[in-house]
Amino acid sequence: MGGAFLDAASGAPLHPVAREALLAALEDGWADPGRLYSAARRAQVLLDAAREVVAGAIGARPDEVSFAANGTQALHAAVLGTIRGNTRSTVFVHSAVEHSAVLHALELHESSGGTALEIGVDSQGRVDADRFVSAAHTLGVCGAALQAANHEVGTSQPVSEIAARISVPLVVDATQLVGHAPVPSGWSVLAADPRTWGGPTVGVLAVRTGTRWRSAAPPDDREAGRVPGVPNLPAIVAAAASLRAVLQERDERAARHWAMIERIRSTVAATVPDVEVLGDPTARLPHLVTFSCLYVDGEALLTALDRRGFAVSSGSSCTSSTLEPSHVLVAMGALTSGNVRVSLHRDTTEAEVDEFLAVLPQVVAEVRDELGAAGL
Repeated sequence: MGGAFLDAASGAPLHPVAREALLAALEDGWADPGRLYSAARRAQVLLDAAREVVAGAIGARPDEVSFAANGTQALHAAVLGTIRGNTRSTVFVHSAVEHSAVLHALELHESSGGTALEIGVDSQGRVDADRFVSAAHTLGVCGAALQAANHEVGTSQPVSEIAARISVPLVVDATQLVGHAPVPSGWSVLAADPRTWGGPTVGVLAVRTGTRWRSAAPPDDREAGRVPGVPNLPAIVAAAASLRAVLQERDERAARHWAMIERIRSTVAATVPDVEVLGDPTARLPHLVTFSCLYVDGEALLTALDRRGFAVSSGSSCTSSTLEPSHVLVAMGALTSGNVRVSLHRDTTEAEVDEFLAVLPQVVAEVRDELGAAGL
């Protein structure tokens, strides 16, 4: 059994174009782009070109795009900058299934006396648009956050519909979407993560012109004052180069991934007893699916699959710091143990998916037997 890497949502393998661009930028883009000598000017040209590529991909102007150290930092800055830009209001609306980086930023907001107003989701992980809009119209709301698509179950959110109906700034987490599907319209502040499309570790923060947003970090003249410090130019260049390549093949790849995920959804439901496939079956990301197996410990299942060579993740994995189950699955009312998330990358093959589907029923049965649950 050869196995396969099926955890691209946590970080896809580096795109070949990204690798080439990274090496080239290390040679020609090492200087500080904020200086005036020739090497710095060359670096600035590379940075400007990368900014234009990313801006075009998300439907922004180049001067609206800044680069952070990583996707988490971009999400923190997106939320906290929106809050700080609207100091007369202290209530921030968000869905119950936002990324933990968004929730952690809001915990900081609450610790400073602010309020985070959570809107629940249905069993497929989708927020109720009417309830979200109603909450956003509440007196004292300074902004709202709504992910483009969920990072654990893939369900798409009604971003464009909600954006058209509210007047406060809307922060959109597009960290799992960019490079895989079109970016929805209407966002005020957006965050993206190149690792999910095959780029290196860097973050994208975009703030629409006219949006009331102010950096929560100490003042700095880099990146339009949005993100402090010298940008990681080689990583930024590689991220932009890989994004350009990914967008050229996005539709073909999305169709191929959609078919593979459809096969996983149907085959798992048919071959594994006591299983529930999670998330919306149609309004979803093309490359990601999560399913829950009753009478199975998620960590034991992931370990058993890893022994067979399959790298997957679990939406129910507890972190060492909190020992709490996935807040996404809790909000959906889904099982919080025995969950497996499969996410595909550009090099995932049908043969690898078929091999995974052939191995999975036996692995689940073995884990259940080890836990004494096979006869339940």
